[in-house]
Amino acid sequence: MTIDTDKLTTHRIEPHSGWMPLNLRELYDYRRLLTIFVWRDVKARYKQTLAGVTWVIIQPVMTMLVFTVFFGQWLGVSSGDVPYPVFAFCALVPWTYFVHALTVSSQSIVGQQSVISKAYFPRLLLPLSAVLGGLVDLFTSLLVLIPLMAFYGYMPGPQILALPFLVLLAALTALGVGLWLAAINVRFRDVNQAMPFITQLWLFATPVAYPISVVPERWRLLYELNPMAAVVEGFRWALTGGNEFPLHMLLVSGGMAMAVLVSGLYWFRREEVIFADVV
Repeated sequence: MTIDTDKLTTHRIEPHSGWMPLNLRELYDYRRLLTIFVWRDVKARYKQTLAGVTWVIIQPVMTMLVFTVFFGQWLGVSSGDVPYPVFAFCALVPWTYFVHALTVSSQSIVGQQSVISKAYFPRLLLPLSAVLGGLVDLFTSLLVLIPLMAFYGYMPGPQILALPFLVLLAALTALGVGLWLAAINVRFRDVNQAMPFITQLWLFATPVAYPISVVPERWRLLYELNPMAAVVEGFRWALTGGNEFPLHMLLVSGGMAMAVLVSGLYWFRREEVIFADVV
């Protein structure tokens, strides 16, 4: 087999002074490789597991049962007119996806050191594929939520059309934070140890097990800076139609998510030149 050397390209990776351009066009040029990474991550997650894809269902269902017993019955947390199992599961669908996407994307560079040191491709593909691959789990969880809602007499209305925008906000938040953590994790491997603490703390700062109405009004604006708070409240509104559309929260949270994403992109690109040497 002969190789046409005229079609070969050379990429030189070297230290760069100042902030590097994002060059997002490369993502389009390597779109086929991104697809390969996404499906590789999806298949690898359930390879050699007894339950297979049912793990996607087991985790949020078991968490919903625990929340229902402890928060819904023992602590008497109010879920308004919505039955507490539906109230909790509507929040756990995006939250479970977010935690998975954030965890995998934060470990994506360190976990692929053999590939990074041997071949050039936009390193952004790795955390991006982790975020996109988790969408399969999210849609599977939604298929479980619909029968649960039907059991309690709830059926989504036209507001369900807002779900894609809420999923996008969750994905952008996971990608933005994941880019920061992935780049930091290359230099300091403490990120892996800190991830359980980070996600648990974030869980309590997000209205997953409780309604946002319990948050004092003076802390509400600070609370809305958490993009996942808007995602969770938006999911409940889109699926059950309860409460009002959280427009103000979505605007504040959306702006925060974009700020984290843009800053994460630039930070990731600045650190990218040392990945192959340090990882």
